[in-house]
Amino acid sequence: MSHTRYNAHTRLLLAGVTALLLLAACKKTGAPGPVITGLRNYAPAPADTTLTTLTPAGQWVVIEGHNLKNAVQISVDGVPLSFNFGLFSDTTAIVQLPTVIPYNTVAPADNNKIAYVTTSGSTTFSFPIVVPPPGITGISNEMANPGDSVHITGANVFLLSDLHFGGSAVTSFNTSSDGTTVGFVVPPSTTGGPVSITTKSGTTATPFNVEDSIDGVLCNFDNVMTYQYWSAAMDNSGIDYPGNRGQYAVLNSGGPLSNNDGSWWNSGRSINCNPAQWVPAANLGDPVGNWALKFEISVPNPWNGISIFIVPNGNWTYLARYEPWKATSAAFTTTGWQTVTIPLSSFLTTPSGGKDGTGNAASSLTTLLGSTGNTGVNVYVMNDGAAAMSATGVVAGIDNIRVVRIK
Repeated sequence: MSHTRYNAHTRLLLAGVTALLLLAACKKTGAPGPVITGLRNYAPAPADTTLTTLTPAGQWVVIEGHNLKNAVQISVDGVPLSFNFGLFSDTTAIVQLPTVIPYNTVAPADNNKIAYVTTSGSTTFSFPIVVPPPGITGISNEMANPGDSVHITGANVFLLSDLHFGGSAVTSFNTSSDGTTVGFVVPPSTTGGPVSITTKSGTTATPFNVEDSIDGVLCNFDNVMTYQYWSAAMDNSGIDYPGNRGQYAVLNSGGPLSNNDGSWWNSGRSINCNPAQWVPAANLGDPVGNWALKFEISVPNPWNGISIFIVPNGNWTYLARYEPWKATSAAFTTTGWQTVTIPLSSFLTTPSGGKDGTGNAASSLTTLLGSTGNTGVNVYVMNDGAAAMSATGVVAGIDNIRVVRIK
């Protein structure tokens, strides 16, 4: 049993015991028990509409009825809610619905039920509670080989009935109890295609393809080559970078970098690619955040403190900083290859007196990429810190640099 479920069930048990004791104490008073008559949206008029279904996603609602004030426990589909008595009256109770309901484990007796316990009694109210459609927020390796393990992150991946990866059906998979991940082994045969998930509540699919070495690819160091050969060395060995797909580039800082070392031109510290079409001309009017630059990375040794800058056309007006070590409590490494996604809205200006790539996003794709959307890409290893931030340096395999639509 997971800690989440244990804590939820423990809270429910304790709340139930408390409710029983309070109910026993109040039987002598004959005070009326709670009655629920309906629910409405918690919003200013005219948005405070009557609800006919609930789709729990953390939203706030108003429970309407009678004798609601002295609540000791409220649950939706068996999940206890936190609540604030200051938001209650005798006829209304303002509560926040759960962000996630573990639909895989909801007991039949709790399904589509709101349970309400006060010091004077209890009631249940039947109400349609709809499982939200699934969502996909990330894929661990979009260019994985057959037999590799991949996990998808998302939301509401409950009661999963169908999964396709790169045009192939996945027949065996494991989902997490909170509906946020699904893991599987890549099928023997895959082609370029989207990832799609079908659950009881609907289907979702990525707007981009996985296992696709052509569409949107700026450089994959194999059949799409805009690579300038004076850049970082290329390799195709699977010893240091197992799971590779053909050739890849190896960024190498050459060890730790001293403070404010921006000498990207030193050996191994840059990938430089000639102009290619980042976004189709027909889509240059799209919002900037609808597109993302992606690549696969493999970091076999600890990396901590050095930055990777991605610079369109090398002109330094806009750049994105890739610093995954900032999100970890220890130095960053990978187990094999993993996909990096950087929305084009993350390419930022340099503010006055600030660091590169920490200012404002481009107002349009043409502002970022030029009028044609055809420009180069430069990937630099830098240390723009005021001190020697890294005792490790960085050595990383980079492959499949591409730009795809994500929205």
